[in-house]
Amino acid sequence: MSRTERLTLIATILGTTIVFLDSTVVSVALPAIQRDLDTGLAGQQWIVEAYMLTLVSLLLVGGSLGDLYGRKRLFMLGLVGFGVTSILCAIAPTDEALIGARALQGIAGALLVPGSLAILAATFEGEARGRAVGVWTAWAGISTLIGPAGGGLLVELDWRWIFWINIPLIAATLWLAHRAIAESSDPEACPGIDGIGIGLSALGLAGPVFALIEQPTRGFGDPVVWVPLAGGVACFCAFVWWESRARAPMLPLELFRSHNFSAVNAATLCVYAGLIGATFFITLFLQQVVGYTALAAGAATTPITIVMFLLSGRFGALASRIGPRLVMGIGPLLAAVGLALLVRLDRGGDYLVDVLPSMLLFGLGLSMTVAPLTTTVLDSVAERRAGVASGVNNAVARVAGVLAIAVLGAVLSAQFASTLDDRVAGATVGAEARAAIDDAKAQPLSGGDVSDVPAAEVAALDDDILSASESGFHLGMLLGAGLMALGGAIALIAVRNPEPTAAPAPELAAGPGAAATAGECGRAAEAPAAPEAEPEPSLAPSAPS
Repeated sequence: MSRTERLTLIATILGTTIVFLDSTVVSVALPAIQRDLDTGLAGQQWIVEAYMLTLVSLLLVGGSLGDLYGRKRLFMLGLVGFGVTSILCAIAPTDEALIGARALQGIAGALLVPGSLAILAATFEGEARGRAVGVWTAWAGISTLIGPAGGGLLVELDWRWIFWINIPLIAATLWLAHRAIAESSDPEACPGIDGIGIGLSALGLAGPVFALIEQPTRGFGDPVVWVPLAGGVACFCAFVWWESRARAPMLPLELFRSHNFSAVNAATLCVYAGLIGATFFITLFLQQVVGYTALAAGAATTPITIVMFLLSGRFGALASRIGPRLVMGIGPLLAAVGLALLVRLDRGGDYLVDVLPSMLLFGLGLSMTVAPLTTTVLDSVAERRAGVASGVNNAVARVAGVLAIAVLGAVLSAQFASTLDDRVAGATVGAEARAAIDDAKAQPLSGGDVSDVPAAEVAALDDDILSASESGFHLGMLLGAGLMALGGAIALIAVRNPEPTAAPAPELAAGPGAAATAGECGRAAEAPAAPEAEPEPSLAPSAPS
């Protein structure tokens, strides 16, 4: 690997790491943000979801723009935009301002991430390309998990530092990108942008997410909840219909004719829903119920990162030798057991007994799962589709996180409210205690304001609120474990190992989310193509060993 190639790889890893870190680093800062900006669970969810929604909605389009106008140019534009929006997040005076800035930050991330793999495809060839993509994939997975640990350290100073820290990282990445990355584009890319597809996909995601976040406080009977829910479902159906007919669709549906492509993306949806949803609520619970500091809560999940860093490459190589089905099947099942063990964790839990074993097992399962995912997706389609295939898989993973936080949050809130009502049923509750109960229901896992509650009732009410928080958290972890187990079952049943005959390693043809090539632009007028054969996987490791 030449010096220029090495610097290009470092620049793309740094750029995407910043984006993926910001999808999880905020979770450990949410209690501090809540205290500073006076926001409840719904506001905390929106601080995460606003970023994820815009990132996911525009991820595929960002790749198309890079193919059209230059991947280096879009990569650097995304970096600048991410820096500006990070400053807006850092100086936000209210939770509404922070949510708006996070939405803009997601747009910048959507310009930055997709072109990174396309830049690697244009820079590396042959086995070097496979290894570069493997290193990029490993760091993309690890960066999602190191966010809470790094965020915990920064929150000890001030929660706003989780955004200020982006600025020097972005400056360094811009310098590297300017010096090392060569400009590239796709001369055969379709000149159009699927604006209708963008709008329908964004509304199809935003409607249900908004409804699920608001439902615990409003109820499904409120038009503010059911109208966005119904509208979002309708938009999603319209999106699928439109993409099947669009001249240059943002999501080429014919990719799903590949059996392994469909199977791996279904497994990805379940696995990443469990991963992102669970880690979001684990850091909240450790701080707001168990009593950890932000630093301790972040450090609590560090074993996951360490295990993944040490073992991801080895399991990626093992999957290349024996086929991905068994590795991708067993991994999520082990991770599911790790999450299920967290039902033992309560307000007085011991880290070494109740948390660490779960984190180690969870990390082991993820190590077996994440590394083979990208390789299997890339190998499941023809060479010219590898770029857009990786973009679709990335988008599926982020959609999973968006939906998981909303769904698990709604379930957790409902369980919290039900348990709290059961515990206070039949008891004589004064007006002050009732107000505290209503306040607690609006802020599950955060407790209620008991400052006005008579001293004789405070201890019992605190116990009831903490018990309700434990009940909601335990149900959330079981659901997360169920999602993980479902992902493993899909992999075991549906993913196919390659045939023993070797085939040339596939090459990345375009950046993630790249538009259809010029030869595909007239696809809507043509007869449907036959399903593509699935080429054999590259033996290049998915991560450094």
